[in-house]
Amino acid sequence: MRIDKYLWCMRYYKTRNMVTEACKKNHVTVNGLVAKPSKEVFPTDKITFRKDQITQIITVLDIPENRVGAKLVDIYRRNDTPAEAYQHLELLKLSKEHYRKNGTGRPTKKDRRDIDEFGNEIITDEDDE
Repeated sequence: MRIDKYLWCMRYYKTRNMVTEACKKNHVTVNGLVAKPSKEVFPTDKITFRKDQITQIITVLDIPENRVGAKLVDIYRRNDTPAEAYQHLELLKLSKEHYRKNGTGRPTKKDRRDIDEFGNEIITDEDDE
């Protein structure tokens, strides 16, 4: 099975076109070699790809006939991605939410003044030392 079809079947990408674009950008490797979208995948191959700021590492266990349900994905692949990668993603999400909550809109004049004041406090603290 082609690598683009396999990653689409395993529900890592929403469309095969998205997988093809990732392959063209050299985000997908099979057994350490950069893969074109037409690269054939076999059981025991190790696939590494970058998606959502995480480098995913999976091992092919079996080849599905067509796209599988989310509950059946584990039959066809083993996820070897380190847990630290997922923890890093969680920290990234928390840091984005810390500054401004989603849906709050643009910063107000008061927010801008607070940001400027915060920056000035850091500069004056460094000058005192």
